[in-house]
Amino acid sequence: MDTAIEDAGSYDFIIVGAGSAGCVLANRLTASGRHRVLLIEAGGEDRHIWIHIPLGYGKLFRDPRVNWMYETEPEPELGGRRVFQPRGKVLGGSSSINGLVYIRGQREDFDLWRDLGCTGWGFEDVLPYFIRSEDQQRGADRYHGVGGPLAVSDPVAPHPLCDAFIAAGQERGLPFNPDFNGESQEGVGYFQTTSRNGRRCSTAVGYLKPARKRPNLTVLTGAMATRVVFSGKVATGVEFLHQGRVKRARAGREVLLSGGAINSPQLLELSGVGDAARLTALGVPVVADAPRVGENLQDHFQVRMVFRCKKRITINDAYHNLFRRAGMGLDYALRRRGPLTVSAGYGTAFFRSNDHVATPDVEVHFITFSTNKMGEALHPFPGFTASVCQLRPESRGDIHIKSRDPLAPPAIRVNYLSTEVDRQTNVDGLKKLRHIMQAPAMSDFMETEIEPGLAIASDADLLAYCRRVGSTIYHPSGTCTMGTGEDAAVTPDLKVRGVERVRVVDASIMPRLISGNCNAAIVMIGEKAADMILADAR
Repeated sequence: MDTAIEDAGSYDFIIVGAGSAGCVLANRLTASGRHRVLLIEAGGEDRHIWIHIPLGYGKLFRDPRVNWMYETEPEPELGGRRVFQPRGKVLGGSSSINGLVYIRGQREDFDLWRDLGCTGWGFEDVLPYFIRSEDQQRGADRYHGVGGPLAVSDPVAPHPLCDAFIAAGQERGLPFNPDFNGESQEGVGYFQTTSRNGRRCSTAVGYLKPARKRPNLTVLTGAMATRVVFSGKVATGVEFLHQGRVKRARAGREVLLSGGAINSPQLLELSGVGDAARLTALGVPVVADAPRVGENLQDHFQVRMVFRCKKRITINDAYHNLFRRAGMGLDYALRRRGPLTVSAGYGTAFFRSNDHVATPDVEVHFITFSTNKMGEALHPFPGFTASVCQLRPESRGDIHIKSRDPLAPPAIRVNYLSTEVDRQTNVDGLKKLRHIMQAPAMSDFMETEIEPGLAIASDADLLAYCRRVGSTIYHPSGTCTMGTGEDAAVTPDLKVRGVERVRVVDASIMPRLISGNCNAAIVMIGEKAADMILADAR
């Protein structure tokens, strides 16, 4: 070993990334006590107060202490705008800074994975892992479990604005849906969240905290992985920066990449696993020619509508009034109730943008505050927001390194709105959402539509609005695609093609983006991967 590189020890498994899936792996792989596991995380401990207060996600949106602060390359269909891409850089990863929404996706999403050749990933195959992960407030049933590490809860309290929105959706023909993770996703209702008693339940809280008591788990924070070490095509360990020094840990069994859809393909390319021509041009020694690494990037695009409320019942009003803001804090401190318990989605609707799609292809996030951009100051007027999110975009992009420097961010190209289906779905989604907001049930609350405003009515004008203000809803995936053919970067058991003893376990393995918020599915991926890894380790 190079004398400039410190020996960081030998382990059975090394997990890179303590995020939504990495914390799951750390828990499950150490449970028997038979395997020594090293978990390395580039970020720090999850001690920031706003991590654990649900509404605090807005405070973390642009905080580099817990956030990678990525942004895309100029997006061609968005007038050359760069789109901010927040990702968690802390124990728990994005599960520590996300909006807490608990949505699994649709049955058809996972059956499509299976039909694409990913045997063992159909809905009935993955449902037991969703159930195993869950501690459902409502109790166990055909679709839900209790006693798992991940707390799933109803809102602490309903809100009159949300009740009105739900009633408006029903007036427009949507069924009331009490459980979007049950038999059907279509309808209108309240989100459930990954929280309990008014506090966030990240995977660091639910999975990692109890596992850290085990002597066979070592957790290093502030440890930035720089490359996977190979002997030929066999992974033997990981090099990382830690406390100002380069260190190398050895893996007796496997290296498990759980850095997410941005960091996992980045690390593979830095390690010599990627498109050979691209790597050679950057001076990276090629270990395996794997042209699909970093390809197939998918993300959910969202377009917000902002409304002025007739009544001063929004979070905007509480925040801008000194006495009400103090009361909001006191209510949370004493009872774990009030606006500080609100997630990034309060009420929701899942609907079909047209009669030709078989299942809902649009998701609405309804929240009782408004702002120009997430993470910025709330509007001074009583405002609330409803956004449309296309659930199954056709647009595809890529993520690739720009240099050999592991500290340099990769180039992220999502290519939002690059197909006609994506453009029309967003326009149709806005029109349907506007129709809901104009239903009689909203009349006591909705004073006017601020953005885009009723003057923006034609398809062309609505599309221009999408291009001008639309953004990510923070679900990058697919960049180490799972499959059986040459168009896949990993196999259905998540092993990286072309090399040995390396798996990817995170959102990047999704062959198709799921129909909804991704955190629950990433936890499921971690649960299922742990079983596959342990089966091979017998």
